[in-house]
Amino acid sequence: MSSEFITIFMFASMLVLMGTGQRVYGVIGAVGAAAALWLWGNGSFELPFNAAFQVLNWYPLITVPFFVFMGYMLSESGIANNLYRMFHVWFGSVRGGLAIGTMGLMIVISMVNGLSVAGMAIGATVALPELLRRGYDKVMITGVIQGGSSLGIMGPPSVVLILYAMIARQPVLQLWLAGIGPFILMAIIFTAYIYIRCRLQPELGPALPPEERASITLREKLVLLREGLLPFGLFATIMGLFLTGTTSLVETSMVGALLALLAAWGSGKLSATVVEKTTRNTLAVSAMFLWIILGALCFSAVYDGLGAIKAIENLLLHTWELSPWGVLSMMLFSFIILGMFLDDTAMLVIVAPLYIPLVKILGFDLVWFGILYTITCQIAYIVPPFGYNLFLMRAMAPPEITIVDIYRSIVPFFLLMVFSMIIVMVFPDIAMWLPEVYSGKR
Repeated sequence: MSSEFITIFMFASMLVLMGTGQRVYGVIGAVGAAAALWLWGNGSFELPFNAAFQVLNWYPLITVPFFVFMGYMLSESGIANNLYRMFHVWFGSVRGGLAIGTMGLMIVISMVNGLSVAGMAIGATVALPELLRRGYDKVMITGVIQGGSSLGIMGPPSVVLILYAMIARQPVLQLWLAGIGPFILMAIIFTAYIYIRCRLQPELGPALPPEERASITLREKLVLLREGLLPFGLFATIMGLFLTGTTSLVETSMVGALLALLAAWGSGKLSATVVEKTTRNTLAVSAMFLWIILGALCFSAVYDGLGAIKAIENLLLHTWELSPWGVLSMMLFSFIILGMFLDDTAMLVIVAPLYIPLVKILGFDLVWFGILYTITCQIAYIVPPFGYNLFLMRAMAPPEITIVDIYRSIVPFFLLMVFSMIIVMVFPDIAMWLPEVYSGKR
């Protein structure tokens, strides 16, 4: 059988098994191990064993639990609630101001978490009920929370970019710096969309009543501003230590976790319950990452044995005779399709080893490609049928928000994300300017 047929068969088997509701890491690992046993016999049992040691040798993976802990500590301790109240007070006088404030909340949580999970949890439990009570359109604000939380994987300390850096053998700092420009671009585009739409349709996002705005004194505003800016200070501290070379990547993650713990203690919101919830959530997310990587490495090892990388190169460049940009577009489109069914970590570890050598052959920058890949992950998070954020929103949203509302809400943000990706493709300096300036290339 050809490499192409075996590849299609493995992916088809994986998608069928996922349709039965089995866990992602179990399906990926089982299909990889079964395919290896089918192709090479008993000797292939070494694949999972070797994959486990490969995971253990990825030293930067130590950063994952620390960054996750940092985000959950800010969430569970209520520090993120102070941040939302700050946006609530300072933007409430603007039409759609609370939705803009919610987007600001998502952006800041993204800056200190590196994942979309914490932003979704805070947005759905803190911001969504308040926005509904204020008369905001439920479809629009559901999309705001889902789209805004997806930004967590773009800017530093993005866990997805850390994993990509290990697979593509690229510097994590370069990828983090490259993500800042697109992160800011998408945040501006999302915020501008909310503002313009609420100006055109005021009933979607009413401003706070004048009497309520008048009841808030300037002193109260300044107190909320001080409390709300605490996450900004935490992010600036850890990034400053890392950029100046004071701390390594792993040390930076440890400092971030410690500062989040101290911030919760200093604000008087640290308790045994907060520590327990944060630790449990951190353990669950970190274990999920490790199991998915382990299963995906076993799965992708079969490709290496088959020479599938060469087969894909021949198919795209020689059989179909696509241009380099055509091949790149097909790669990104395939990431979006796969992201409808796979977790972003699984998708990265399975497919990236196939695409990265081809990206090198085509002459594209691997750091820039990593940013494009991350944007496709953001798109995949909100695309049915298995978009990650769709399920999280369904689980946490109040009963009046239906699954139809959730699906409708992501349409404008899907289009805005595709638009953002096209801009970054056409103007690569948006991503590459900052890392090249930092490295002295400009």
